[in-house]
Amino acid sequence: MTVNKITQPDCFGKLDVVFPKAENGLRCSPDTCLTCDLKTDCLKTAMNQEEGLKVREELTDRFYEAGLIGFFKRWSDKKELSRKIDEKNTTK
Repeated sequence: MTVNKITQPDCFGKLDVVFPKAENGLRCSPDTCLTCDLKTDCLKTAMNQEEGLKVREELTDRFYEAGLIGFFKRWSDKKELSRKIDEKNTTK
């Protein structure tokens, strides 16, 4: 059985390339990424790295400030993200 493996481009999983922050402070994928076959796996990889986890922390704070989540949900999410960041730092 032969499996076709798509080679990953150099930008694969690099948060500042695949999910850069715009001038308004929000992040969005560039048009070149939207046409890529690997966009979903690439963005998941970027968001599960240390930089991506920090972005998720920022989002959690935004949700809390906007009243979309409560104190305990924010605390729980931030504790989990902090644990994951610490794991990434110890495996370097």
